[in-house]
Amino acid sequence: MRFYLFLCLILARPALLSGQSSGDLPKLEVSGNHRYLQTENGDPLFWLGDTGWLLFSKLNREEAEHYLDDRARKGFNVIQVMVLHQLKITNVYGDSALVRGDASAPVVSEGNSPNDPDAYDYWDHIDYIVELAEERGIYLAMVPVWGSNVRQGLVNREQASDYAAWLAERYAGNSNIIWLNGGDIKGSDSTAIWEIIGQQLRNNDPDHLISFHPFGRTQSSMWFHQAGWLDFNMCQSGHRRYDQDDTDLGYGEDNWRYIQDDYLRWPAKPTLDGEPSYEGIPQGLHDTAQPFWDEDDIRRYAYWSVFAGACGFTYGHNAVMQFHKSGDTDPAYGVREYWTEALDAPGASQMLYLKQLILSRPCFDRVPDPSLIAEQQGKQYDYLAAMRGKDYVYIYTCTGREIPVVMGLIQGEKVRASWYNPRTGEMKPIGEFLNSGVQSFDPPGQEEEGNDRVLVLELI
Repeated sequence: MRFYLFLCLILARPALLSGQSSGDLPKLEVSGNHRYLQTENGDPLFWLGDTGWLLFSKLNREEAEHYLDDRARKGFNVIQVMVLHQLKITNVYGDSALVRGDASAPVVSEGNSPNDPDAYDYWDHIDYIVELAEERGIYLAMVPVWGSNVRQGLVNREQASDYAAWLAERYAGNSNIIWLNGGDIKGSDSTAIWEIIGQQLRNNDPDHLISFHPFGRTQSSMWFHQAGWLDFNMCQSGHRRYDQDDTDLGYGEDNWRYIQDDYLRWPAKPTLDGEPSYEGIPQGLHDTAQPFWDEDDIRRYAYWSVFAGACGFTYGHNAVMQFHKSGDTDPAYGVREYWTEALDAPGASQMLYLKQLILSRPCFDRVPDPSLIAEQQGKQYDYLAAMRGKDYVYIYTCTGREIPVVMGLIQGEKVRASWYNPRTGEMKPIGEFLNSGVQSFDPPGQEEEGNDRVLVLELI
């Protein structure tokens, strides 16, 4: 029988609570212009995230290694994951996270042997996965406690304070940690709890970035933009179609609007869409008779938001986010495949091409610029997303519509034009053009949903 020992928060030493990281991955910070993310070495970090929400509780160590290996191969560098999905949660080995569901009483045990499941606990299992991720160049954006637990009144202020302090101290020595306060909840719900958690994370782990994962069709900046603990903003554009969005904002599928809102706020902070529609999930989320979102939709969300000024993008797949596997008794949202099959969904592989495009040219000087479009940017799927750097222009169309460009907004006599294919990563040259007046560019193929292209203009 395992000997469980609850370590009093007041007496516990951080070094005893977690093996210290080797620090191979550089820590992250906000870039000098406060728009993007970079490593502590000054290198740009384009956030390419995946929602592996139940990674810690659903996967064993071998499965976790398989998942992280796959995501590293596909270019993902951030995994969003819940630490506590529920307060009475156990992991795949049957280890409980908390004593009687008390957030201030984590269950910790003596020993941490990877080869002996009886010699480690819930938190040791997390430690192991944190190290696996670091070895693969992956940061873990960890949600301390999912919002529904707080909304239901299961975590009071004292418990939140003790737990957040303990958790922050435990992982302060790991370089690949990002904190996501909240968890699918509005900041107006239990605001005091989120402020306490955010401040305790900051006080006890000052070297890691913190954001807030909000409820669908909201953004962290609505409540916490001025909070000292919030380093960057996050929106959840959500899973609804235009005609399904009944919120006051009414942005529907226009996730770029959330990014635009944040981009105009002061002081400047990085922002990104941390939960758009998932690949393989019903449109509207709950009605499985509706069409399911596919890779074309995911690419559209990704390019729209990044070209609006986001510091990155988080992908998600219905089967992967819940790690649906054989024997599950409560699969959610009409999931149609197992997580191991869904790893190779088309959208997951195509996200790398966005990351490669952004990192192929100087990152920190890129800005969204609607004035590049000679006419209206268009509505809904006709929308053209435009951005530029010092010597290049990117304009995205999700339908392959003609793109009328105001030339000359980057300084130079001539430009080289190319079409970039977001489905394959192929760059196809068009030719050279005078950098003046208005020039229209007609993408290859018929104008239709899914025939997306990026027009690339660069000075010669």
